Amino acid sequence: MFAQVQAAYERLKDVAHRTPIHTSRTLNEQVGAEVFLKCENFQRIGAFKFRGAYNAISQLSEAERARGVITYSSGNHAQATALVCQLFDIQAHIVMPDNAPATKRAATEGYGAHIIAYNPATGDRKQIAEELVAQHGYTIIPPYDHLAVVAGQGTAALELLQDVEKLDMLLVPCGGGGLLSGSAIAVKGMYPACQVIGIEPELADDATRSFRTGVLHTVTNPPTIADGTRTPFLGDLTFPLVREYVDDMQTVSEQAIIDAVKFLFYRTKLVIEPSGALGVAALLSGAVQASGRVGVILSGGNIDAATMTHILGS
Repeated sequence: MFAQVQAAYERLKDVAHRTPIHTSRTLNEQVGAEVFLKCENFQRIGAFKFRGAYNAISQLSEAERARGVITYSSGNHAQATALVCQLFDIQAHIVMPDNAPATKRAATEGYGAHIIAYNPATGDRKQIAEELVAQHGYTIIPPYDHLAVVAGQGTAALELLQDVEKLDMLLVPCGGGGLLSGSAIAVKGMYPACQVIGIEPELADDATRSFRTGVLHTVTNPPTIADGTRTPFLGDLTFPLVREYVDDMQTVSEQAIIDAVKFLFYRTKLVIEPSGALGVAALLSGAVQASGRVGVILSGGNIDAATMTHILGS
């Protein structure tokens, strides 16, 4: 798998942004470690998802591209798929919950994608997409449970390790497990001694429970502010990869997530969406006791004005 991450890096290096790494003396002092923030909020479409979508879609055959692409996403993978399809002149169809953040839906439509809205309380997004594939022959690019997507996401951690070299620990947000498993594969391929820890909201702890028990758990429509982690369970591919490559999983409270977004905004001047701030939330709240050199993937910055206003006013 590490070879696939390296191959993805070669495909992406002239297309994706090589996102910057930020540091904060205040953060270092508060957590007692040297922290390196990999800022995927500066990636194309404002999140790491561009990496996986591009790596997968760029490898499609002409026949697959001609049939059109479909996916299901609450926002970041939707935007990424829409942009990549625009780059390759492919029609994109996105199954998106009707309560998705307005900014993410608007951006997805702005890239020319066709939105298929559904009610997440009554509909199953994957089932809807698969039914449309059966009807129209679209090529499905799932948001995380796909080898090329996982390999593409892993390039963020690969870049971080290229730039800062040895890390003792890497903290990675976890929704469906694509970024986490890809990052863990990259880390173990370069510095096997580095601990990889996945971070989830307490309200959306399906991956943490699955990791610890070895049995796949489900949390349906969790009411977390971290909308990018509302996936109900790890995938058939990402579950075993997380179990094999990840060292630990931890969860953080909603208040810890809010505090992390506020800290990043006021102290580092970074706009980070709640899902992207999970690693910093784990450090600041003490959910993870850090020491040495610690990497954190800030997975995205696509936060709408209402959510940011609520957070900053809380």
